[in-house]
Amino acid sequence: MFEAIILGIVQGITEFLPVSSTAHLILLPWFFNWNSEVDTLTFDIALHAGTLCALIVCFWKDWIDLIGKKQRLFGLILLASVPAGITGFFLNDFIEKSMRNPLIISLMLIIVGFVMLLSEKAFKYKDVDKVVFSDALIIGISQAIAIIPGVSRSGITISAGLFRGLEREASARFSFLLSTPIIAGAALLHGKKAFESTESYDLKLFAVGLLASFFTGFIAIKFMLNFLKKYPLNVFVFYRFILAVVIIAGIWWKE
Repeated sequence: MFEAIILGIVQGITEFLPVSSTAHLILLPWFFNWNSEVDTLTFDIALHAGTLCALIVCFWKDWIDLIGKKQRLFGLILLASVPAGITGFFLNDFIEKSMRNPLIISLMLIIVGFVMLLSEKAFKYKDVDKVVFSDALIIGISQAIAIIPGVSRSGITISAGLFRGLEREASARFSFLLSTPIIAGAALLHGKKAFESTESYDLKLFAVGLLASFFTGFIAIKFMLNFLKKYPLNVFVFYRFILAVVIIAGIWWKE
């Protein structure tokens, strides 16, 4: 139960901060040798369901506006979701079997960290309503890259938005709206697999993890939108670099 709560809190925070939630969910059990139900893909999906609920609660008014008044932007969000949807559908099993590796995670943390630093140099002048087709396509392609653990969906999509001229808060808002259909799709895809599985799970653990990720995810979304109005991504880049060093040291120590 303690592990479920900790992982739920970590998922809720790191899903929306640009530090890679998948990396943290893989690394914590690896570091502390947690081998229970919390170290399974099915549990990860329960945690993602919690952050999906946080997105819906935070942005339900935005979605009503998108569907009722801003159909152009709504269409662009759906368009931008296509690359990640295709990538996840065809490459998810390969990624799960071959890329959930601490060394790969550490490399992605560093590489995308430099991308985030470079994106801060871009000239920022657009709000969300000024997103055009090419912006949505590039941000959508960047989201597809986030299937690799260590990249961070929010990190790579916010950076792509900054490169395309979006203001920080606008880039984060578009990133979070864009993540909603992808997280929902992933939760449905893996939830179906879990439901069809013959394995039995402790539903209390899953419920606790889901609630923890929901509450912390809600706080993380509000924090990021306010933080990026005033400050750059640099502090998260430094965290990524430090985490990469810790991972490499952990690899050396475990060997």
